[in-house]
Amino acid sequence: MTSAGQQQAAQRLADVVRDEGRRVLATLARTTGSLTVAEDAVADAVETALRRWPVTGVPDEPRAWLTTVARNKALDTLRREAARVGKEADAVEVAALNAPEGPPEASVVRDDLLRLVFTCCHPALQVEAQVALALRTVCGLATADVARLLVLPEATVAKRLTRAKQKIAVAGIPYRVPDAEDLPARLTAVATVVHLVFTAGHSGGETLVRPQLCDEALRLARLLVELMPDESSLQGLLALMLLTDARRATRTDADGRLLTLAEQDRSRWDADAIAEGARLVEAALRRSRLGAGRFELQAAIAACHACAPSLEQTDWADVVALYDALLRVEDTPVVRLNRAVAVGELAGPAAGLAALEAVGGLGRLHLWHACRAELLARLDRRGEAVAAWQQALDCRPSPPEEDFIRRRLAGTTG
Repeated sequence: MTSAGQQQAAQRLADVVRDEGRRVLATLARTTGSLTVAEDAVADAVETALRRWPVTGVPDEPRAWLTTVARNKALDTLRREAARVGKEADAVEVAALNAPEGPPEASVVRDDLLRLVFTCCHPALQVEAQVALALRTVCGLATADVARLLVLPEATVAKRLTRAKQKIAVAGIPYRVPDAEDLPARLTAVATVVHLVFTAGHSGGETLVRPQLCDEALRLARLLVELMPDESSLQGLLALMLLTDARRATRTDADGRLLTLAEQDRSRWDADAIAEGARLVEAALRRSRLGAGRFELQAAIAACHACAPSLEQTDWADVVALYDALLRVEDTPVVRLNRAVAVGELAGPAAGLAALEAVGGLGRLHLWHACRAELLARLDRRGEAVAAWQQALDCRPSPPEEDFIRRRLAGTTG
């Protein structure tokens, strides 16, 4: 194979691992009953593919190839363990894994990936640890990316993951999907994970939008609504994602540069997604009545933006009121930051800046500094705006966001 062919095979492997690796892991975790065994087996399969594919070419069915190789690796591991310690349980696992592949055991959760999310969100773990573990496992995100999504130091997230895995090992917590009556207890963490997978798809890495993550999160959200159709929070979750994703094609220009909400071409927004999202918002708010939770309220805010003909015609008073309601159920620095931006649109940049500077705990978040820079620039306090833009850069944003900040910085100093 030529050098170009080898590079193509390596890139194809990277794409398969990114897009299908979590599904391979989810299937293997179900059949082995052990996430550790499944993770090690998938890692071995990927390593084998890295050696072979550049020579033999990418198989016609790469996901099936990875699944077969990983399954054999897991079988070897379980056989060695069973022979070494003579554990009956391991012998049973070997027999189950050696049997022909069949459908999952009886469960209301039929999708392997969603099953893995539910199993990671075990009530014996703290919710924060459940979410971090599921993001690391299901999404395949690096610890640094998980920390960025959770707005936490990387070291804190790393410790949470280590403690969660240790607790699973010491307590013997099985990776098994809960019974139907136990699903609601895990719903908060599961919905949070799905939303953060979607957020990861829209908050980029080298590219601003990762369509595979967005689409996978939307698919999981639809499955959750089908699984629990009377849960207003899940209707709100799906609505929020649809209304946000409706703008996907307009978030960047032809050169891949980030565009603000004011700069986006609203005629290119996905009208069908907006209509479906708006219907779901209405149904969710009607079902929740006065008990609307964070996803229902966030979806209502997203509907205000999606349904407005222009930025200027957005009902900012309604947006601020919805943020006030959201603060009563989820009082976090990020919610307060978003409320401050809305206040700046409703009452002017001075009011927005005052609200923003009252928010604590976001000094490491580039968005806080970027929003502050925008408001300072609107107040013609250019020197302070330049300093704020520089502080945003010091927070090491993603490459597309860094490019946006540098362009704004150049515009402020020019």
